[in-house]
Amino acid sequence: MKTFQCTCRQPLFFDNTECIKCGAKVGYDPSARVLCALRPAKRTGFWRLARDPRRPAREFRFCATREQSVRCNWLVPSEDGEELCLSCRLTRTIPILDRPKNASRLRDIESGKRRVLFALQNLGLPVAAKSESNPKGLLFDLLESLPGGPAVLTGHADGVITLNVAEADDDYREKFRENLGEPYRTVVGHLRHELAHYFWDVLVRDTDWLPRFREVFGSEETDYGAALRHHYAAGPPEDWRTRFISAYAASHPWEDWAESFAHYLHLRATLETVTSYRLNTAKVPLHIDAFTSDALYLQEPKESAEAFLGWVNAWVLLTAVLNEVARSMGQPDIYPFVMNGPVVTKLHFVHCLIQDHRPGKAEAPPASLAVPEAEGASQPSEG
Repeated sequence: MKTFQCTCRQPLFFDNTECIKCGAKVGYDPSARVLCALRPAKRTGFWRLARDPRRPAREFRFCATREQSVRCNWLVPSEDGEELCLSCRLTRTIPILDRPKNASRLRDIESGKRRVLFALQNLGLPVAAKSESNPKGLLFDLLESLPGGPAVLTGHADGVITLNVAEADDDYREKFRENLGEPYRTVVGHLRHELAHYFWDVLVRDTDWLPRFREVFGSEETDYGAALRHHYAAGPPEDWRTRFISAYAASHPWEDWAESFAHYLHLRATLETVTSYRLNTAKVPLHIDAFTSDALYLQEPKESAEAFLGWVNAWVLLTAVLNEVARSMGQPDIYPFVMNGPVVTKLHFVHCLIQDHRPGKAEAPPASLAVPEAEGASQPSEG
C-alpha cells in the first residue's frame, strides 16, 4: 500500500470516501492507481481528480455501490459507460443482504478484494472480468451457506472464485483455523490463495513455464482428490517445515504453488507499505543469517536476483519485529511462518514468472529496508 494525501495535506487511507479534515469527496482511480480528493466536473454527476496531471483531465462517475453496503470508493471512467468499477464488476454474486451480518460481511470482503487487486495491478498482472468475449477473465461468487442448503466451499474453478461470506466473521475463521490446525486464516489470505489458483491457469498452464513449474513444485497431474484425502487423514510429512511454507502446502503441488504465490503477495504488499511509510528497519538491533544466491531459482539476471534477495531478507527481519510488536500487545504473531531455502526458491520462481509476464528492471530494496550485518547472526525461529 502507498501513502495518499488530500489537497489539505490530511493523510488519506485506502478505504476513505471523504477527507475527515476538510470533507472533500475522495475516490480511487484504478487507471492511474491513485487515491485523492475530487472536485466536481462541469457535467452533473461527474468528478475530476483534484490533482490530475493529465490534459485534458479525465472525468469519472462514482461506483454504483458507493452509497450501498459495499461503500466502494473506486471510480469509473466516464468513457467506460459502466455503473460499476473494475473491482465491483468482478463480483458476479452477492449474498442476500437482508439476512443477518451479510451487509457488513460483504463490505469487509469487498474492501479486502480491492486491496488485493491494487497489489495485483502494481505487479502488472491481468485483472479483468470473465465474459463471453474474455473467457480467461475472473469472477467472484460471494455466497452464504443457507439453512437446509448445501455448504458453500471456498475455492476456484475455471476463473470463478467462490468465497463463503462467513469467512468475514472472526469467530467462524477462528473455529476453522483451530479445527484445521492452520497458523493463519484471513479474508485477504483466502483471496490471495484462490487468486493463485486462477493465475496458475493464466500464467503456467499451457505455457513454457509448465515444465519449469514441475521441476520446482512437482507434477500437478498427481491425483488432487487423493492427495487432499491423504493430507487430512495422515497429516503432512514430518519434515514439511524444511521444504514448505505451511503444512497445507505439502498436500499437493497446486497447493504448494498457491501458498507460495499468496506468500509472495503478502511479502510484496507489506514491504511496499513499509517503504511507502518510510519505516526504517535498517537500524533494528536484530541480525539474521541472510539467504544467499544458493536459494534462488535463477541466478541471472544478477541485478534482479540480488534485488529479490534484498526483499526476502528484509522480510525476515521485518516480520520478526512485527511479531514481537504483536506479542507486546498480547496478540498472535502477525506472520506465524518461518522461511527456509526451498521456500525462497519457490518464491523466486513466482517472482521470475511475474517478471517474465511484465519484463522490467527489478526494484532494489530502499536503504530503510537494509538488513544489518553482524557476526553470529541467526534467523529468527518460531516461538
